Amino acid sequence: MGKIDINLIKKLREETGVAIIRVREVLDEVGGNEKKALTILKKEGLEKVAKREGRETGQGKIFAYVHHTGKVASLVELFSETDFVARNDLFETLGRDIAMQVASMGEKDIERQEFIKDPSKTITDLIKEVIAKTGENVRLGRVIRVELGK
Repeated sequence: MGKIDINLIKKLREETGVAIIRVREVLDEVGGNEKKALTILKKEGLEKVAKREGRETGQGKIFAYVHHTGKVASLVELFSETDFVARNDLFETLGRDIAMQVASMGEKDIERQEFIKDPSKTITDLIKEVIAKTGENVRLGRVIRVELGK
């Protein structure tokens, strides 16, 4: 195969969190086809997620969201394996997004809810993406929603 576009490699790297070398290998295997490469890389990522599911998650953070009206708030406990990942931007974004989701949609069946920013994904999908990108198990803990007067 000819030279693979570096911008395509970067794009797939950002989207999947897979090492640049592996992204390039997969693109070579599929003749530069972005959709095929993305499918393969995501499948490999999900296999890695499955391997990490039982690992201990002793670190993490609590995320809070208060709606601009001040009448609805949420607290979300999100766990990771290490403090390093708990301070990672991907983890931070995940925690804030889940807290906002809980304030908007409630805490019932939170992991199966469609993500309000991208209905093609569930909250579980978002968590699995962070697991695949960070290489660590991430687990949702307690989730609380408070509404004024209820």
